[in-house]
Amino acid sequence: MNDFIFNTTKTIVSQSGAAARIAEIVIPVLGSRIVLVTDAGLRRAGLIEPALASLEKAGASVAIYDDVVADPPEANVLALVSVIRRHEATGVLAIGGGSPMDVAKVAALIAGGGEQLSEVYGVNKAHGPRLPLVLVPTTAGTGSEVTPVAIITTGEAMKAGVVSQLLLPDIAVLDAELTTGLPSAVTAATGIDAMVHAIESYASTSPNNNPISQGLARQALRLLGANIREATFNGANRDARAAMLLGSLFAGQAFGNSPVAAVHALAYPIGGHFHVPHGLSNALVLAPVMRFNLPNAGHIYAQIAADAFPELATVDSGIRGSAFVDKLVELSRELNVPRGLRELQIPREALPMLARDAMKQTRLLVNNPREIHYQDALEIYETAY
Repeated sequence: MNDFIFNTTKTIVSQSGAAARIAEIVIPVLGSRIVLVTDAGLRRAGLIEPALASLEKAGASVAIYDDVVADPPEANVLALVSVIRRHEATGVLAIGGGSPMDVAKVAALIAGGGEQLSEVYGVNKAHGPRLPLVLVPTTAGTGSEVTPVAIITTGEAMKAGVVSQLLLPDIAVLDAELTTGLPSAVTAATGIDAMVHAIESYASTSPNNNPISQGLARQALRLLGANIREATFNGANRDARAAMLLGSLFAGQAFGNSPVAAVHALAYPIGGHFHVPHGLSNALVLAPVMRFNLPNAGHIYAQIAADAFPELATVDSGIRGSAFVDKLVELSRELNVPRGLRELQIPREALPMLARDAMKQTRLLVNNPREIHYQDALEIYETAY
């Protein structure tokens, strides 16, 4: 067995209705001067109101930053840092999807340690300390509440990662009630995103791929595969929503320690250039990347295929990996996920640009089971078109 290190969020609270009593969970950690981070859509939908009421009733002084956008730019992080400093915040609380959580993670780090944003990009470049931090996901997809990673858009379209154990929050809170109103299209795309995390983590060639991550990845696929259809088409089902949140968390714990690979590397340029949500970008390139990997990873995919789709347990192991890819394609169609890049009005002439940008994601590509070159990336995009 190889040596490995496994890190995750210290405390995980999984309680239906937890947002409405958030004060008792977070004030002992965050203190009484809190910046609440979210996005405008969630605020308009009233999703932060229970938490806000709980905090205000407990006497906390709360400043709200709700300007986070999808594929958050550096400007979001820097603006939040300014809010934190003006409010003299003792802690940061994020309620939202991956974007608000990622922005909160990096801003809490910079505000707490005084480093420049440009200094913390990369792996273990940050020194900290960071401000106390609590994350509350409203989608079952990114797993950001348990990962030491935050992705920020730099410049016009490029994405850069901050990777540091300092980004792991003090508490992650899972409240299924916050996800019951999530639109079906978002539920489907973010659910497949979580499945991507589990699949790529399990098959990762990272030297830190480890038995804990592998076990979590498999459990994640069991929960996600069994509940994604129900959560998508019957969103009020709290049990299905809770299972999706937990599956997403398990997948996040898995890839937070055994990192993802080429699916993410090829998805990032799609989001960066065309503002396609990250989960959907992953869903669009998942099958083509897995088919490319089959010569090297077919036997690995075969090991986890029946976790997501129990009916594949009876398929011969020699072809089970390929059958797994077919079932993932079938699932995407069943969930009405767009079938290709052309459905998103991405021009075919943009594919070479996407391939060039994907090749810059060396932090991710190094973990892929099969080495990818520019021409390979271009052919994968062509297949995904």
